[in-house]
Amino acid sequence: MENLIKPLLNSVVFSVIGIIILFITYAIIEKITPENTWKEIVEKNNTAIAIVFAAFIIGISMIISAAIHG
Repeated sequence: MENLIKPLLNSVVFSVIGIIILFITYAIIEKITPENTWKEIVEKNNTAIAIVFAAFIIGISMIISAAIHG
């Protein structure tokens, strides 16, 4: 049972840390950009900004994953 709980707990902890880091980087990018990107995407249906932010989130997620995995 010990062999199952420890890896599962590690996965959950590192996943939560990764998600927190992702939200922090999103907040930083949101402050850096001149427009309110969420408003642009949701209210104005700006597809270009949505694609750029999707690429940003995927890229940051890959970096966080590689850093956590080692």
